[in-house]
Amino acid sequence: MNGFEDFQKLGKDNMELAMKSVGSASKGFQAIAAEVADYNKKSFENSTAAFEKIVGSKSLDKAIEAQSEFVRTSYEGVVGEMTKLGEMYADIAKDAYKPFEGVIGKVGK
Repeated sequence: MNGFEDFQKLGKDNMELAMKSVGSASKGFQAIAAEVADYNKKSFENSTAAFEKIVGSKSLDKAIEAQSEFVRTSYEGVVGEMTKLGEMYADIAKDAYKPFEGVIGKVGK
């Protein structure tokens, strides 16, 4: 009967590890969703301000200058945001893996 109890305990332990892993991933995805929503809000505000500046320009040169500045800052913002999101996804993977580190180490021995 010991074998069945050991098997049952192993199943319970693995389920607890899986739940911890899913919980970590869920928190990480919620953080990413909040980050994306915040970025979209800022991006919309920046786009609106740039549009107003371009439309309000007194000359074609000033309008082109405002447009160029907007494109430059938008590009830098997108690159920065993608870098940040990439790091957040990597952190999710690391955190989701942590509960299994001990189990993986035991299996290899």
